[in-house]
Amino acid sequence: MIYLALCWKLFGESIVVTRVAMLFVAASALLGVFCLARRITNRVVAIASTLVTALYPVFFAQSSLAHLDMAAAALTIWGLFFYLPPHSTETDEDSISSTPPPLAWKHLAASIVLFALAALAKETAILTPLTLFGWELVTLCWRGWKRKPAINVRDARTNVVKAFSLLLSLLPLALWLAYHYHRTGYVFGNPEFFRYNVEATLTPARIMFAGAERLWHVTGHMNLFLLTGAAALLMLRRPLRDAGGERRRINVETQLVFAVLVAAHVAALSLVGGAVLARYMLPVTPLLIIICVSTLWRRTRNWRKLIIVVCAGFVLALFVNPPRRYPWEENLAYRDFILLHKEAAHFIANNHPEARVLTAWPAIDELREPYFGYTTRPLSVVTIEHFSIEHLAAARDASRFDVVLIFSTNYPRDLRPEEAASLLGGHIIFREERQGQWVAVIEKY
Repeated sequence: MIYLALCWKLFGESIVVTRVAMLFVAASALLGVFCLARRITNRVVAIASTLVTALYPVFFAQSSLAHLDMAAAALTIWGLFFYLPPHSTETDEDSISSTPPPLAWKHLAASIVLFALAALAKETAILTPLTLFGWELVTLCWRGWKRKPAINVRDARTNVVKAFSLLLSLLPLALWLAYHYHRTGYVFGNPEFFRYNVEATLTPARIMFAGAERLWHVTGHMNLFLLTGAAALLMLRRPLRDAGGERRRINVETQLVFAVLVAAHVAALSLVGGAVLARYMLPVTPLLIIICVSTLWRRTRNWRKLIIVVCAGFVLALFVNPPRRYPWEENLAYRDFILLHKEAAHFIANNHPEARVLTAWPAIDELREPYFGYTTRPLSVVTIEHFSIEHLAAARDASRFDVVLIFSTNYPRDLRPEEAASLLGGHIIFREERQGQWVAVIEKY
């Protein structure tokens, strides 16, 4: 947020400046994907991985939205770039039991700083350094158990220091939380924030649902299954052989690090996090993409054609909504959402400028705040939590509004315009639809 504040200070506070600023963050993330993939594999896989990541609908849509997840993803990916050693010239001899490469302290320091910045951007980014810390200890114990007679005490001590030094990336966030507690009396935001993101999520049914959704987000969401499915099937084939021998795979230990990071994010974000959104997985989705693209390159000569198919599937998913409820922010449906709401706001402002408008978030701010560009002046708004029959009936009995701005949401209990008009004793005076989304204005009789 300091980055956005600086951009607003230099270029003015506007939506255009915000979107361009976030595009630079997304570009940094893509450069990080390329450099990370190039570091652990080869140039062609790095180029393909970057292209696939850029076209992945969730990444593409989030690249122009002011959410914290893109910044956290960019900083995490760059942190992994400095944390992981470059690939060697070995083929399949490397494994978790092999001797780790010499430690580059400058690279480790850079990764700690980047992980710390990622955690300050979004608190859940601490999952990466915490997971790496635990994994370093596990691999150290494994190597010691496998090679007890020959274990190098100096190397073991170095790796212990490396593992615990990762915890330094948690220090800035800890200091911020301490300061926040000192100033407000709360550690993790206000009680409502903590209830929504932590307390309300710790139920068995919700954990199981969220776990399945998180797993889908990193394996199949928005046609991602085209890539993961192809990679899984190609694992049944033997690796290709070129003039120099068998095509080299990504270091096994690096693959395990990626797998552990993905698993940690799936598990942790099934327990906390409030809304189950695909953008929460952006720090680790590119890792899975790199592994899958490398698998395609290693096991079939038609890998470029498969990449084209995957990219075509992603482009299709940008414009064609999946046959299930999902947040509009995960593809270009968010554009339809904005256009529909802008048309409805203009209709109310031009035809009922003095009306008291009953509506729910985010239309509340769209009508109240001209800054967002939906209206030229603030309108009178009566708030409602959502458009369920219970809330609309309560609002009807209160009789504090003149018109209703109702729109499609992801809440299954929300009413359609015709149902809402019948319940409220009104009639529809405006209605528009786009790609399965709709918005309507209802006037009371």
